[in-house]
Amino acid sequence: MAASSRAQVLRLYRALLRESQRFGSYNYRTYAIRRIRDAFRENKNIKDSEKIEELVNKAKANLEVIHRQGQDSSYSSSAPV
Repeated sequence: MAASSRAQVLRLYRALLRESQRFGSYNYRTYAIRRIRDAFRENKNIKDSEKIEELVNKAKANLEVIHRQGQDSSYSSSAPV
């Protein structure tokens, strides 16, 4: 894997972990962190650049989902009852 590609993957990994910390629910937060770590460990030995690009795109899409869900959970937890 090229150095820039490795750096991109590491930035994405950290961003996913950072965004998952925003979940209000402990259960959602720990599940998301576990899934992120497991997925990256499972795919750490992949050398095919096309497969890496596919996985990076999938992770970016998941980052957007986590970002939206984190915003939704923080909004709903701060809303007056």
